[in-house]
Amino acid sequence: MAKQATPEADARTVTKDELKQVDRTNESAKTPVVFVHGLWLLPSSWDRWRTVFEETGYTTVAPDWPDDPDTVEEANEHPEVFAKRSLGQISDHAEAVIGKLDRKPAVIGHSFGGLLTQILAGRGVSAVSVAIDPAPFRGVLPLPISALRSSSPVLRNPANRRRAVPLTYDQFRYAFANALGEDEAKSLYDEFAVPGSGETVFQAAAANLNPWTEDKVDSKNPDRGPLLIISGELDHTVPWAVANAAYKREKHNPGVTEIVRMPNRGHSLTIDNGWREVADTALAFVERFVTPPTSRRHQSEPQGQQTESPVGR
Repeated sequence: MAKQATPEADARTVTKDELKQVDRTNESAKTPVVFVHGLWLLPSSWDRWRTVFEETGYTTVAPDWPDDPDTVEEANEHPEVFAKRSLGQISDHAEAVIGKLDRKPAVIGHSFGGLLTQILAGRGVSAVSVAIDPAPFRGVLPLPISALRSSSPVLRNPANRRRAVPLTYDQFRYAFANALGEDEAKSLYDEFAVPGSGETVFQAAAANLNPWTEDKVDSKNPDRGPLLIISGELDHTVPWAVANAAYKREKHNPGVTEIVRMPNRGHSLTIDNGWREVADTALAFVERFVTPPTSRRHQSEPQGQQTESPVGR
């Protein structure tokens, strides 16, 4: 079994751009918010969200996964850079970036980034966390047909484990953009879609069969902090059954644990035309626990349908 990278060792992989973001954050007096992207996307998928949070009074950091290209064009020209990236490597890298911050951040992630957000929260490195349509971890048991179909471009060939796997437009349409019209789906595919590490998908698929998996969350850590899970009602990739099963495991934590279901939304909910509603839902939750000095504090409850009451305070 290969030795897993430690956050200390992974600190050597922190890029100049990430260090620049960290330095800018530390030089400010503002609370940091760290955005963690998911599979088949890049950090730039968070650009609009970062603007909203910074206008509210936070400062933001959007770390790469190790060796992420700078642009979608570059990513599609050199897909090999995504190959063999594991959840352990990616989570250690994100923790290394967070470890350079002077203040504990809020952490927000989508899809596999939502899973990474929960992993990081379980390590006690975040002040508050929002996991949006999070990929499953060990102990999350539902396997809906739509989730299997969404991951089939990777899982149908065992050799894909060591490869970077792109999605065709039709595959992206089913997995991400099923709740959108054709024109918007094509636009999002052209603007955002990049190849993804097959390793991460195989790790998630085998997590409940592998006691040593890197796809595990310490949901009982009392230092986890408040957690909100946001689920798109129509999501094919991470259906409600998966998100709710993650919530049921997390709700045993002594910290605040909540889940919100966003009506009529698919897996693209962070990047499509309705992204602002989701961003405002996340922002309202974050502001309840880490309020920026200049915040126009939200007084309303998160948007969407609140399906469970908070657990603990």
